[in-house]
Amino acid sequence: MAVPTAILGASGYTGAELVRILSCHPETELKVLTAERQAGKTVDEVHPHLVGLDLPPLVATAEADLSKVSVVFACLPHGTSQEIIAALPDNLKIIDLSADFRFADTDTYVQWYGRKHTAPKLQKEAVYGLSEVARDAVKTARLVANPGCYPTASLLPLTPLLKAGLIDSDGIIIDAKSGFSGAGRALKESNLFCEVSEGLAAYGVATHRHSPEIEQGLSNAAGSPVTITFTPHLSPMNRGIFATIYVRLSGGADAKDLRAELVTSYSNAPFMRVLEEGAMPSTRHVRGSNACHMAVFADRRPGCAILLSVIDNLVKGASGQAVQNFNLMSGLDETAGLKDLSLSP
Repeated sequence: MAVPTAILGASGYTGAELVRILSCHPETELKVLTAERQAGKTVDEVHPHLVGLDLPPLVATAEADLSKVSVVFACLPHGTSQEIIAALPDNLKIIDLSADFRFADTDTYVQWYGRKHTAPKLQKEAVYGLSEVARDAVKTARLVANPGCYPTASLLPLTPLLKAGLIDSDGIIIDAKSGFSGAGRALKESNLFCEVSEGLAAYGVATHRHSPEIEQGLSNAAGSPVTITFTPHLSPMNRGIFATIYVRLSGGADAKDLRAELVTSYSNAPFMRVLEEGAMPSTRHVRGSNACHMAVFADRRPGCAILLSVIDNLVKGASGQAVQNFNLMSGLDETAGLKDLSLSP
């Protein structure tokens, strides 16, 4: 029997990706789709590429009837999400794609997002849903905080290596590039074609909100506080995250040991691919898929290595991972609805 599902905030990029994925999912039925400014419209009016699907019209969140829904995907703005989720019935399973429930320490949320956390009790039951790392916890969760795109691309290669003691927790540098869909669909001057094409720009230098999210995950893996250097860049592409990560080796390990550990750690992870030695990952090789491709290179500096990690920011970095978490929460095949291969060219 198909799981009745709702998407709150279906008019943005992550909402559109969820509609695209879930409309082809063998075990779901989309019952409710909400959008504040687009309420009253059909999905294909807002997302013309989704034309032809038999879906309910968009409604305002306050008017949504969730009485016949079992699972809710929340693609709402930071701050708004926690308020709406806190008012939802306790019987609903929820996957939240905002940052509102990602931090175990609500003071960290207040510091980096500049607003009060209004649902601290609910935060205590939230599971940080980095699927491959928290698979068992996700399976029994009612509320899953879906990770950010940069944290997903960064934590997947780093977490197993820190846990295994193969890299030093100090001195980790993450240089990451994102497609500009990561900035959302809202009309902003900085997102205009002439502002983003044919150029590469850093932003949020030393202040990006994903820094503490990455540090939280790395600290959990290392068993002690970890501080990183993280610099994001906006790249003139629609989709993709490319993370170049510089690490110091530990315990006599070399680059081959790092690669072997990643292969072992993700041997049963259907969306993870550790490339052969010397192979280079590319964002175009994961575009439209829920895959993460990783590679390990020895640095020419003794005792150092370079990790490369690529994902599609809208799929593995957002909606695809949300569906992966939904599958785990629902006792379904982890790959259900996510078997599409990458698009190329």
